[in-house]
Amino acid sequence: MSQVYVTLNNGIKIPQVGFGCWKLVNEVAADQIYEAIKIGYRLFDGAQDYGNEKEIGQGIKRAIKEGIVKREDLVVVSKLWNSFHDPKNVEVAINKVLSDLDLDYLDIFYIHFPIAQKFVPIEKKYPPGFYCGENGWEFEDVPLSVTWKAMENLVDQGKVKSIGISNCNGALVQDLLRSARIKPQLLQIEHHPYLVQPRLVKYAQDNGIHVVAYSSFGPQSFLELDHPKAKDTVSLFEHDTIKEIAAKHNVSTSKVLLRWATQNGVLVIPKSNRKERLLENFSVNDFQLDEEDMNKITGLDMNLRFNDPWTWGAEIPTFV
Repeated sequence: MSQVYVTLNNGIKIPQVGFGCWKLVNEVAADQIYEAIKIGYRLFDGAQDYGNEKEIGQGIKRAIKEGIVKREDLVVVSKLWNSFHDPKNVEVAINKVLSDLDLDYLDIFYIHFPIAQKFVPIEKKYPPGFYCGENGWEFEDVPLSVTWKAMENLVDQGKVKSIGISNCNGALVQDLLRSARIKPQLLQIEHHPYLVQPRLVKYAQDNGIHVVAYSSFGPQSFLELDHPKAKDTVSLFEHDTIKEIAAKHNVSTSKVLLRWATQNGVLVIPKSNRKERLLENFSVNDFQLDEEDMNKITGLDMNLRFNDPWTWGAEIPTFV
């Protein structure tokens, strides 16, 4: 099976379908990364706060050692956590990420959230998870543009090839573009038929920024977190519209959801613990939805967001 690649605004090519490392359990993470590489996955989307970067690195190292891939074949991704936004701490963060992954450079590094929080030393709490200080949500007055300049410096140093932003609304993207020396290559957002965000996606794409979807399956991604909205929302896997379209094309509902995204030019990073599902997700671009299918799926939009800082106890209008 061949991968579809897209070209970023810096000329670098990356796969349209990657492997998401959120909630990848430490005990099996290395093996799952290794198996995913054997199947053909080449992009691995991780983050500081996922707490599994050492294991991801072990899986990558095993595949490289066995000659399955070369380092340059892989696109390894991480994200700067909220408590590392101060420029001096951006350096601390990237050095820790590279050390954990046992790599010399990252292919993509995102600002995970446009939320600058009080620095928490690595020796005190790492991985950071959602920990933000002994007193709960404590913040630092570090503008997004200042953190971005530090991200640009990582590119200059050769520690990172491409940089991006995540969980930003249109106004934040627009403001960042006004001051950026290096335009963001990617914008990662929650994106599924219940949360389409068409204006944001179009704005980013019109400005040469590739959009990457996380939680492509909507509420499914949040059930194990006991998320109240997820429990009370019809699963997209079981939605009559998605099931009807899946039956029409003789594919699974998960494959319909991913193909809807990729046909809209959006990159996807699904995760699965099952080999057969990994194979299925990897080959998502092997069929075509027609215009009626696409419109029906987009029509499910409810502006229903599951990953929202307002619900964390951090009353920040990030997504307004």
